[in-house]
Amino acid sequence: MSIKCEVKSVEPLACNTYRILLQPEEKIEFKAGQYLLAVMGESDKRPFSIASSPCRDGELELHIGAAEHNPYAIEVVETMKAAMQDGRQFEIEAPHGEAWVREDSDKPLLMIAGGTGFSYVRSILDNCLSRGVTQPIFVYWGGRDLCQLYAHEELQALAGKHSNLTYVPVVESAPEGWQGKTGNVLEAVNEDFVSLSAYDIYLCGRFEMAGAAREQFTAEKGAERERMFADAFAFI
Repeated sequence: MSIKCEVKSVEPLACNTYRILLQPEEKIEFKAGQYLLAVMGESDKRPFSIASSPCRDGELELHIGAAEHNPYAIEVVETMKAAMQDGRQFEIEAPHGEAWVREDSDKPLLMIAGGTGFSYVRSILDNCLSRGVTQPIFVYWGGRDLCQLYAHEELQALAGKHSNLTYVPVVESAPEGWQGKTGNVLEAVNEDFVSLSAYDIYLCGRFEMAGAAREQFTAEKGAERERMFADAFAFI
């Protein structure tokens, strides 16, 4: 569905990552974990995960990593900034994606994100916590450094508040005094779980990360292929 939105805010989070709030002119029905297309032109529509949960007030939140070497994303951020400043609406198409949270499942959840792939995880996590799910939830978030984990303190607070939530940050380059895990986020999961056969697994990151996770976890950890969810799977 194509819909016009007011760009309410474009704010930097950290490390070339921006938080964008959109107010659609009409309510969009979507499921936690789906994405939208930012319409840059008739044949130029760019996908971004919806970071907000359907249980919220109708605003759509995006987290866009827009480093200078990534014109694909920075062009969208700049276009949205210009629309906000000029009072123009921005067109999106939504909802899209099949990797939404399966609310009818009572399996424990493992969510794995790389970089701004956390926006996908954030929508599902917010939805699960707001519904009061009681099964264990594990969130593994990987980044090059701590700066990329822009919601680190928020997740620590949530894990402190919800006894069924475990948050595991993983950085490639650790700051001095870092007490968390270092290296690759998939390696961290491999180290921590003997078996993944009982889990629903939700992934968002680079295509190669999603593909590697599916192959590793099904071959080495007993994960059920049909209980692994990532929109990247439709393209690899």
